[in-house]
Amino acid sequence: MLDHDTTIKLIKQAQAGDKQALTDLLVNNMPLVKSIAKRYKNRQIEYDDLLQLGSLGFVKAVSNFDSSYNVRFSTYAVPMIAGEIKRYIRDDGAIKVSRMVKLLNSKMQAYISDFCQQNDRQPSIEEIAKHFDVDVHEAVFALDSSKYPVSIYEKFDDDSKGCVLDKLSDGQGENDMLDKIMLKDVIKSLPERERNVIVLRYYRDKTQSEIASILGVSQVQISRIESKVLKELRKALS
Repeated sequence: MLDHDTTIKLIKQAQAGDKQALTDLLVNNMPLVKSIAKRYKNRQIEYDDLLQLGSLGFVKAVSNFDSSYNVRFSTYAVPMIAGEIKRYIRDDGAIKVSRMVKLLNSKMQAYISDFCQQNDRQPSIEEIAKHFDVDVHEAVFALDSSKYPVSIYEKFDDDSKGCVLDKLSDGQGENDMLDKIMLKDVIKSLPERERNVIVLRYYRDKTQSEIASILGVSQVQISRIESKVLKELRKALS
């Protein structure tokens, strides 16, 4: 890494139009950009794209930095780099949602925070839906509107092994399994609680512990419900 005086010198040169100075700054600060980009991996965005976004944020930091801020450049650059990545994830990511859904998401997050402070527990999805006078599935969609879809090959982040496809697989081919997952009529026919477990588990990438917290039951109950429903789905789709 460059020392403070050299960094300030190169920044002034870069702001004056010296492209080589900008390149030197970026090359020497790439470890910083990489360390921030790594925080946003596993969001269905290629790591190289994250690096490009982080580099763009770094260049903006160079352009806007003023030595009179009386802070080290790295301190100023970090939120600029992270901000560029988060802005892309929020506004230009793989899934587009309306401003109304984003607003509802924001209100729900505030409600959940207040509820936890007042009741010392997470509100169930039913309580959230009732508070905002929306359907349970609308509440789930709004809460997860800022997240990326999970691949059926995504590894679980709990203690279980394998991926979503392994959990649902009954030995038939990939195309057939994908068709089964998309059979909405079968899932809609399930009782509400069982349907919510499947939606949260396989379409919203929630762990059993997270689902238990959302629905206000134990993880053991969620595990039993999941196993029961998977058997029923396999039977219905066979």
